[in-house]
Amino acid sequence: MHLRGVVLPDDEVRDLWVHEGLVSFEPVSGAETLCTAGWIVPGLVDAHCHVGIRYGGGDETREGAIAQAVTERDAGALLLRDAGSPIDTRFVDEHQELPKIIRAGRHIARPKRYIRELGIELDDERDLPEIVAEQARFGDGWVKIVGDWIDRSVGDLRPLWSDAILKEAIDAAHANGARVTAHVFGEDALPGLIDAGIDCIEHGTGLTDETIEMMVEHGTALVPTMINIDTFPSIADSAGKFPVYAAHMRDLHRRVRQTVAAAHDAGVPIYTGTDAGGSIRHGRIADEIIALTGAGLSAHDALGAASWNARTWLDRPGIEHGAPADLVVYREDPRLAPATLSAPEYVVLRGRVYCSADPVTGHR
Repeated sequence: MHLRGVVLPDDEVRDLWVHEGLVSFEPVSGAETLCTAGWIVPGLVDAHCHVGIRYGGGDETREGAIAQAVTERDAGALLLRDAGSPIDTRFVDEHQELPKIIRAGRHIARPKRYIRELGIELDDERDLPEIVAEQARFGDGWVKIVGDWIDRSVGDLRPLWSDAILKEAIDAAHANGARVTAHVFGEDALPGLIDAGIDCIEHGTGLTDETIEMMVEHGTALVPTMINIDTFPSIADSAGKFPVYAAHMRDLHRRVRQTVAAAHDAGVPIYTGTDAGGSIRHGRIADEIIALTGAGLSAHDALGAASWNARTWLDRPGIEHGAPADLVVYREDPRLAPATLSAPEYVVLRGRVYCSADPVTGHR
């Protein structure tokens, strides 16, 4: 296969060839031309995506998980960091037509301090380092812990773990070759997690100038899940028994764009994640990219956070000679025409074209 177009992020008009599922910068004899114009982007990345959690909650079936992965693929998300799943999705690896999933095992939480039956619940926090090491060996280089959640005894968000045990747990993950990320909504859990050496923060709505500075110092990444944060008002509306928590969630939502903008301006690495699964439908990576532009990222940086920069962060190649041919082709420049993000002209996964736009309407 042969493609010609503007290749991002370099903004160069180039010719690319695909042979045996790999990108070639050298001509391939007999290649069929797929396109002669357009914008060619390394396959998109959803860095917080729960394949295996049913929309509305609960474990997904194998067939349902495959359908979720297909939805992501058709949206151009060809690399998924699964930030916690109640089911083992390794069977997805058997399907060459599905995106690559980087698994983080199961969420690790405390009893009654996270979504019921979704994660591993530890009665004694002293077990955290051992369970983290176990999940590190099970996953694909990532572990997911729950950093804070509502504590009904106090009626607001509170950390789940002591600072000392977090340090032991994160050291255990690193010793087993894995990075650690944490679900964090509020302010109080962040200093202990960052000081302990955590690699990434999910959501991060409670970031302050102080903890942003700590993240920069430690090189901690942020996946803000902007479209998920838009559900905070409805969460608050359903929390009538806990007025302090409800007010807190509304305040976090109110200032989230300012918070993300401050983190970006300070130099915190930011990547896209939709939090698809549960309350967010799959296939919304375009919405998350656009949401990041509303938080102060340039259109180029927001797309990079969902493509070339995210791939580098996750140790996966972009458009390189000999790399897997995972590409998304847009009719218009997606940085100037955001609507085009939702309708790729071509999605190429491992060298095969899986969906394309109607040549007249532009809709797939």
